[in-house]
Amino acid sequence: MRLSGLQKEVLSLYRQCLRECRKKPEATRMHFRSFARVEFDKNIKIDKRDFGAIEFLLRKGRRQLEMYASPGVKDVRK
Repeated sequence: MRLSGLQKEVLSLYRQCLRECRKKPEATRMHFRSFARVEFDKNIKIDKRDFGAIEFLLRKGRRQLEMYASPGVKDVRK
């Protein structure tokens, strides 16, 4: 199965999130990993043809990743 450009971008963002998790302290890595999983699961039902919503969520996700990737952020909890 071939992936569209947006699908590739979503997968790329998810992989970036998982890579950033590895840079966090051992004790809190699972918090970051589960936070990323929950955020992606929230929007799994979005129609793959709803380009506007997907692009918005990609921008939002990149901003969140940039914020949480900061070295000063040691833990994330909801």
